[in-house]
Amino acid sequence: MILTTADWLIIIGFFLIVLTIGWLASKSAGKSSSEFFLAGKSMPWWLLGVSMVATTFSADTPNLVTGFVREDGVAKNWAWWSFLITGMVTVFIYAKLWRRSGVMTDLEFYELRYGGKAASFLRGFRALYLGVFFNCLIMGSVTLAAIKISTILFGITPLQTVLIGSVVVVIYSVLGGIKGVIWTDFFQFAVAMTGAVYAAYVALSQPEIGGLQGLISHPSLSDKLNILPDFSNTSVLVSMFIIPIAVQWWSVWYPGAEPGGGGYIAQRMLAARDEKHAIGATLLFNFAHYALRPWPWIIVALASLVLFPNLESIQAQFPSINEQYLGEDIAYPVMLTLLSPGWLGIVLASLIAAFMSTISTHLNWGASYVVNDFYVRFLRPDSSDKEQVLVGRVSTAVLMIIAGAMALTFLENATQAFNILLLSGAGTGAIFLLRWFWYRINAWTEVVAMVVATINAFVLVLVVPEGTLGSDVLDEFTAKLLLATVITSVVWIVTALITRPEEDEVLEKFVEKIRPSLGWKKFGNQPMGKFTFNIVSVFVGSIGVYAALFSIGNLIYGNYLLFGVLLAVFASCVFVIFRLWKKS
Repeated sequence: MILTTADWLIIIGFFLIVLTIGWLASKSAGKSSSEFFLAGKSMPWWLLGVSMVATTFSADTPNLVTGFVREDGVAKNWAWWSFLITGMVTVFIYAKLWRRSGVMTDLEFYELRYGGKAASFLRGFRALYLGVFFNCLIMGSVTLAAIKISTILFGITPLQTVLIGSVVVVIYSVLGGIKGVIWTDFFQFAVAMTGAVYAAYVALSQPEIGGLQGLISHPSLSDKLNILPDFSNTSVLVSMFIIPIAVQWWSVWYPGAEPGGGGYIAQRMLAARDEKHAIGATLLFNFAHYALRPWPWIIVALASLVLFPNLESIQAQFPSINEQYLGEDIAYPVMLTLLSPGWLGIVLASLIAAFMSTISTHLNWGASYVVNDFYVRFLRPDSSDKEQVLVGRVSTAVLMIIAGAMALTFLENATQAFNILLLSGAGTGAIFLLRWFWYRINAWTEVVAMVVATINAFVLVLVVPEGTLGSDVLDEFTAKLLLATVITSVVWIVTALITRPEEDEVLEKFVEKIRPSLGWKKFGNQPMGKFTFNIVSVFVGSIGVYAALFSIGNLIYGNYLLFGVLLAVFASCVFVIFRLWKKS
């Protein structure tokens, strides 16, 4: 595409604002590792909540949602909508526990909850496994989305995309640390949402679409619109709804939706001013992430099916697309070619914002692991704050290089990356939920689970032939996910039961510091009443956010009665949540 002067000025202005924020934040970020990675634990709930939403609003998310809708309709989004339950559990049960821990990173938690060499090994190994390999895989998938967008909209090569995007995001991440990232996220989220909503408006304005009513009534979309899967189709029902709701949310470790909180979500909670701010931040995040954001992307995805019904029609329109990147998810950037000058610059800036907010968070999060949980813990325990910040900044640049290399080599589409991430953590999620309350879980439990889950993912992706496990009831990927979950879960439960728990001294210190709301009777900790209120809050909160999500969907579909009913359910849930909070 040919960008006008107005488009370029908007994009350049966006970059200047982002770099300015990073420069302003740099004045305090270099003071200490706590400032660089946790902003001095002084951040308010609203700013942290928006930062979480901005981080998960990555450049690959619109592509992923578009791919889901084009492949199996709106209902396929239950693959990630199911993680709302995980989010609500984090809000009402784990957010305050994380804030009480007082750790620098969630990996430091290992040597708070466990003891001995196994705990040290677990912390150090996961610092490299999650902070480098897993983290770079995530950033690689985000960078892949940026490559697809720039190929369509800028006409530049994948290597040029990686180089340009990496340099800017590394500069402000290195300068401002987590405080620069959080404030930049706030600005970028506003830009990203504006771009997403306008892209949906332009899609509906196309003559072939005929507005919202024309889109919803289009005959080619009759099997794509249902929010819930077809209950008469057993395979679709089980794979797309029952397994995600019944199994996936608690069993799978996935970035941004870790059972019990973790990763950059834990980092944001640890950066909060206090427990209330940690809870408020995660509640705002889950509401905005699941209820507010999806529908502009879904509208664009549905419109793309009318204008570009298959990959052949996309390739005919854009013959220069590399076959490696030709997948259903590329339809989102293809739809952006419909934008007019000026607005094109704003929407491109919004996609750049989505890319940079996610990458900057992952860079700072990964660097915090490398510095706090590997370098300081094992190599240089007596290193100064200045040295730690320097290592953090160097690590930031190195992580970006690795992520760019992954995007340029083996990743092909957003769905592929999503599936790899799910399989790599299948079966480990329950540990992260139960380790706060069940004394028998020890460091070896987590080590064994991590190793078995990794082997499962490797075997199921690279060794088991495609089409081996699928059936009339389960599709191929769901069968793999369920098998991996069962194997890993059985192995870690057996490990927990046959190995000795941690020493009483370690567990006593943990209980005294964290004050869990369940379990640990041996140590005199049994405030069961609060836990009951928390469970009820999880249920009510989940119902409320789902009601908000589906009320918006039914408003778009023109089902005004159902929209009103669901809106009333949402309002009722909000009222109940605040009443429960006062009692707890």
